[in-house]
Amino acid sequence: MSVIDMFVELQSGLSADQEIREDIRKVVQTLEQTAREILILLQGVHQEAGFKDIPAKCVKVREHFSTVRSQLAILKTKFPSEQYYRFHDQWRFVLQRLVFLASFLVYLEAEELVTREAVAEILGIEYEREKGFHLDIEDYLSGVLNLASELSRLAVNSVTARDYARPLRIATFINELDFGFRLLNLKNDSLRKRYDGLKYDVKKIEEVVYDLSIRGLGRSQPSTSCADK
Repeated sequence: MSVIDMFVELQSGLSADQEIREDIRKVVQTLEQTAREILILLQGVHQEAGFKDIPAKCVKVREHFSTVRSQLAILKTKFPSEQYYRFHDQWRFVLQRLVFLASFLVYLEAEELVTREAVAEILGIEYEREKGFHLDIEDYLSGVLNLASELSRLAVNSVTARDYARPLRIATFINELDFGFRLLNLKNDSLRKRYDGLKYDVKKIEEVVYDLSIRGLGRSQPSTSCADK
């Protein structure tokens, strides 16, 4: 084979790879749009009126996740299943965001941490690597860490909405989450940096709880989560 023939063949391989990446990019764009729509719905719980409408918002979000499942089903078809990690970087960010949104949804519904298996079911993908398109462990953990930041914000806004018991429950949940992450030996630099941010979320929520305790608020207030509906 001549040098020219070699490079013609290489170009053919590059072109095929670029076509796959372009097809993936188009599907990822639709996923990002759906994720934004879900985020807008969930952001409504931070408003004072939103606390009274959490169950209804959860139902609407569940409906949007059916669209996510359809879009991810299309994404699976755009590349050879054995090349998952070759193209993983193209959907990593949006998948982590979807994990965060799913974990926030489940927290609002039941005030518990969603499992990786449950997130995979919500997204309509696998959680075992051997089965193809799956939810990578580090993507799951990154999404959960984003949940911590959202809950620290929710704790502050709960006080504004006069829902004084919620920050106490959030504090318990976040402290358990922090303890869980302490059990992990995190070597991924990006994941480690995100975990460092959890410490600030814990501190922020502790300050809210301390302020409530000084004012004698929180313990006797009723819960307004989906779990109590």
